[in-house]
Amino acid sequence: MSYLYLALNIGSLLVPFLFSFHPKLKFYKLWKPLFISIVISMFIFIPWDVIFTKYGIWGFNSNYYLRITLLNLPVEEWLFFICIPYACVFTHFALLYYFPQLRMSLKTSKLLGKLLFIFFLGVAILNTNKWYTFVNFSLASVLIIFTILKSPKILQTYLLTFLVMLIPFFIVNGTLTGSFIKNEVVWYNNNENLGVRMFTIPVEDAIYAFSMILINLLVIDHLKIKKA
Repeated sequence: MSYLYLALNIGSLLVPFLFSFHPKLKFYKLWKPLFISIVISMFIFIPWDVIFTKYGIWGFNSNYYLRITLLNLPVEEWLFFICIPYACVFTHFALLYYFPQLRMSLKTSKLLGKLLFIFFLGVAILNTNKWYTFVNFSLASVLIIFTILKSPKILQTYLLTFLVMLIPFFIVNGTLTGSFIKNEVVWYNNNENLGVRMFTIPVEDAIYAFSMILINLLVIDHLKIKKA
């Protein structure tokens, strides 16, 4: 099963990539800002990943990847930060295309954003001794307040589309953390997280995904405005 992590990456990317050329969606037209956003997000998440792997906050089961590593990370982990953002951003824009009314009012989205900010910041402050929890919720709190101040319209749709993205999230992350296989692909040191699991998935992973996708949407939005 050394190909499992690679298969998850390819499986996550395959359908969004093929449908990028759909004559109505024309998602390929967003490739330039999308790839820029992916590179920027990798500059944030790869160093974080390298450091956390080095200090045993999380790690990887060599039975499930090809054992080709870069900076002590499996090559599949690098691909994760390309395939998953691509698939999620595609899902976001596809949902908006087919369901243009899928948005909440600006007032409601700002209120929910502020409540999430308070929640994220509170969890971070209360868990400074748990590195995954602290760093994860701190980043999420910074990102959401930045979005409220600079690009509030993103939250009108993203707070809803993210709920849809949680469906494939539970499938992919559930597999990575051992929900559907004998052992986990990615293991976690529970001393560095809340120890709260959704099935086998640390609750922090959902916030991690929320931040990773939001960074991509923020960059794309900025580049689209700049181009206009």
